Amino acid sequence: MTTGDTAARHATTGEPTAGTPAAGAPTVDARAAGAPTAGKAAAGETAGRPLPQAELAAFLRARRTRLQPEQVGLPRGPRRRTPGLRRQEVAQLAAVSVEWYVRLEQGRVGTPGTAVLDALAEALRLTSDERRHLHLIARRESPAAPADPAAEPRDSLRRLLDGIPLLPAYLTDHRLDVLAHNAAARALFGPSFRTADTPTPDAGPGSGGTGNLARMIFLDPAARTAQLDWEQVARETVGHLRAAAGRHPDDARLAALIGELRYRSGEFDRWWSDHTVLDRSSGRKRVRHAEAGVLHLHYDILGAGPHLLYTLTPADPATERALRRLVTAHTAATAATSSVHPFTAA
Repeated sequence: MTTGDTAARHATTGEPTAGTPAAGAPTVDARAAGAPTAGKAAAGETAGRPLPQAELAAFLRARRTRLQPEQVGLPRGPRRRTPGLRRQEVAQLAAVSVEWYVRLEQGRVGTPGTAVLDALAEALRLTSDERRHLHLIARRESPAAPADPAAEPRDSLRRLLDGIPLLPAYLTDHRLDVLAHNAAARALFGPSFRTADTPTPDAGPGSGGTGNLARMIFLDPAARTAQLDWEQVARETVGHLRAAAGRHPDDARLAALIGELRYRSGEFDRWWSDHTVLDRSSGRKRVRHAEAGVLHLHYDILGAGPHLLYTLTPADPATERALRRLVTAHTAATAATSSVHPFTAA
């Protein structure tokens, strides 16, 4: 990853580049920053109370070592001596520079910005209580409430999905987390197409099967087989996330998603460096299905408040017939279940 590209990523996340203090903090040495000196009664303490930087560093180290690579979708690799995650892995997941994060854990930087703290909270999979504690020890203030604590689709949108039973349709947010879908989408994409709040069996948080379209496209090998125009779809996905990052610069979950994909996918990282911005509204794709064969589909993306509504329609008569047979057979096999429910993205 080039120095210029690292700087561009930090401009997106609000995190300082390597070798500089956190945003808004003056350049100071360790003593001025409050790091412990040799004269202290105990390292990192003043009158029995840890200094803010030392307390923050200890908290981050403790949370990092409790996480296993598999829990955040990373390979364990052969010669891993570090308990939990490596510092480099946390930095990559939070979309911050490795050098800066190392200095943060050493108590040698100024006060981190709120967006950076939220990105670290997402990377370390902190609970809401732990996130609040992180902000309190780092900035001595409670964090702002999440921008969308419950991005639940309206009931009317769910009924709309249910009302077009023969056309695959689903809802996402700006991060491409899948929020709802209809039976036709599940028939087309299969049982691994899940909503973002549906856990994937035998997969930890942040894995490729957690109901996010971008993770599916770049991290699920089956998507490369099913999407016959994979590179086009993948590049469009990168462009969408770049546009979303511009509209939501303080979204820690989005920043963490981008950091994860850059770390886990060389293609995503390379195309992210192109700085392509794309707001898709329509297009055409080819999908290979194990039972229905090759399907030629038009897709349309419509804004629905804070959500995006995706619809897929047949592009030719043969696809229309094959899709109808597929959906009809799937509906008959799952008649006892709801037609709108958590699903796996594909």
